[in-house]
Amino acid sequence: MVDHQGTPVHSDRIAVNGTNLHYRFAGTGTPVVLLHGIPKTGYHWRHLLPLLSDHYTVIVPDLRGLGDSDHPADGYDSATMSEDIGALMAKLGHGSYHVVGEDWGAVIGYQLAARHPQQVKSLVFAEALMPGFNFEQHTALTPENAAGMFLWHVGFYFQADVPEMLIAGHERELLTYLLRSERLFPDTATADAIEEYVRCYSLPGGIRSMLAVYRAMLVDGEQNRELSKTKLALPVLALGGDAFIGERNEGIMQQMAHNVTGHVFHAGHDLAEEVPEEMAAVLLPFLAAHS
Repeated sequence: MVDHQGTPVHSDRIAVNGTNLHYRFAGTGTPVVLLHGIPKTGYHWRHLLPLLSDHYTVIVPDLRGLGDSDHPADGYDSATMSEDIGALMAKLGHGSYHVVGEDWGAVIGYQLAARHPQQVKSLVFAEALMPGFNFEQHTALTPENAAGMFLWHVGFYFQADVPEMLIAGHERELLTYLLRSERLFPDTATADAIEEYVRCYSLPGGIRSMLAVYRAMLVDGEQNRELSKTKLALPVLALGGDAFIGERNEGIMQQMAHNVTGHVFHAGHDLAEEVPEEMAAVLLPFLAAHS
């Protein structure tokens, strides 16, 4: 596989932490691991990867249960999913590395940084709300939420069996709506991306695994509150889109880390697909300063 700038991109599967992860990798230099959110896969990073791989070894896993990784029955709390990534990087021989996460990948990235501070050189926390730190409040039907960021789907996903029944056969409709409604530039949810995400979430266990991540959110909240008692010492870059979470990303990280800087783009929720060049222009100096 070769990306659109000619950089060779390889892929492989590896057994770690009781499951099998699919991952892509490219480039040379200090390792950077990119963690995607939901309802996406490692394909989310396809525009950003070539902008980083001239300078870094870039590792792009599909998270547990998502993309072309296996769909185990359990282990969907963010602590376990972070240990998947820690084990992946150790097995690949990377003793230290940068972590870039978006959406659920940012929550998992925080857990990884908090649990493995000797390995994680820096954390980029992009467009995410943190369970245990006001995420849950955005699921409530209030006038403020209804007029702004009302995460209606979280409560729906928590119901047993009914979401699976209603989503089956309608993965394309659900994913297309979610991907486009959260963006300032909906046309960046291109046909190739939607096809890839629909393919992956339509695999056996795909929707079940996605729902399992959300259904672990209360456990995640407990984990995050416990870890936050000791603030991160490593540098954190909090990135937001002004049409979605925006500067709140920095506010969340200020509660959980000592050394936080922030940047807000004119974009929605999916920065690496909406404004990849602008994102790289902010990421590269931050990574270079802490490599």
